[in-house]
Amino acid sequence: MSKKNSRLSAKPKKVVVERFWETKSLNEMSRTEWESLCDGCAKCCLNKFIDDDSTTDETELMPTTHIAEGEQMSYSNIACHLLNDKTCQCSKYEQRTVLVPDCVQLTQENLDDVFFMPPSCTYRRLKEGRGMPSWHPLLHNGKKSAMHQAGMSVRGKIIKDNDVELDDFEGYIVLWPLNDID
Repeated sequence: MSKKNSRLSAKPKKVVVERFWETKSLNEMSRTEWESLCDGCAKCCLNKFIDDDSTTDETELMPTTHIAEGEQMSYSNIACHLLNDKTCQCSKYEQRTVLVPDCVQLTQENLDDVFFMPPSCTYRRLKEGRGMPSWHPLLHNGKKSAMHQAGMSVRGKIIKDNDVELDDFEGYIVLWPLNDID
């Protein structure tokens, strides 16, 4: 058999991933392990709005660092203009917090303060003791296809924030970011 034929008949290698998330707390993880927990769904890149009766016209669309008792957060299908809606990745990841000042870099230190992560977020699931979701890329050789097929990413569901008037945000409120499976 020639080398060409042997390459065609070879099966793709399955990557065995150490299931570190089952043996380490979030605080014990290395930076590389922490970053690999991001499932890449991009729900964190969606604009969220808080229903607050005390909001004024001046403060209505300003970012916030908390949600008060009695307030309700709503997700929209309006996503950051830096998001690649096919790959569900930021097109300027390393510069995102400079280009979008209210973009939050999730870390082990601020996880408790980030109230807006969706229920399906792997960081949130692990923090709440709910485990890794079955569709997570770490369980599928780093591939996102299971996540997309399960409908857990923003792929095909968004409009960019630079393509919409934020004054019309109420027309973009959606419930699908709250979906979680297993």
